[in-house]
Amino acid sequence: MSATIKREITKLSKMRVNELQARFAEVTGEVTRSPNKKYLITRIIAGLEAADAADVAPPAPAIEPPAPMVEPPEEAAPVAPEAAPAIAEKLGQLDVPALQARYAEVVGRPTGSSNKNYLLWKIREAQKGRIPVGPRRNTHREGAEFKVLPLRMEATLVEQLDAARKRQGLRSRMHLIRRALQAFMAQAGEAEIAALLANEQ
Repeated sequence: MSATIKREITKLSKMRVNELQARFAEVTGEVTRSPNKKYLITRIIAGLEAADAADVAPPAPAIEPPAPMVEPPEEAAPVAPEAAPAIAEKLGQLDVPALQARYAEVVGRPTGSSNKNYLLWKIREAQKGRIPVGPRRNTHREGAEFKVLPLRMEATLVEQLDAARKRQGLRSRMHLIRRALQAFMAQAGEAEIAALLANEQ
């Protein structure tokens, strides 16, 4: 890890949630409303490390003299042009439009980001199976049935919860309740329900 990234980590640990969200958008090219400081810092550091790695250019290959031309035997079949290729793909050599197209192919959804380092990092993470792929689920589904859950508590406690919610960067009481439910279900081992609640954020 470079000294620059170590200094950045020290700064990140002192930032408030809204400052981390702004830094997250700057580094990754995505907007997030997540109030989880550990998650934000982890993603920011990963993006910075990807950018740091991308800045190191690979050494130029040695130029070798061309091999003598050998006429192939008549029975040799020509190599199909489509057989050449994709395996040796060099992501770092692609421009932004090509990376955006590759992102859509690998991640399974389009992106508006033009940050080359972020695109490289996200494609590689998807290829390694470290991030979810496919279209994002729309929680406001047409025809879905919704229910309102009753929740009653003393006004003084609500005021304290509101103050804590604002300190944590949560946009509403509903967001606070959903985050709390998600954390409880995840801790209780109910991973499937926790994932559904995460999609409702």
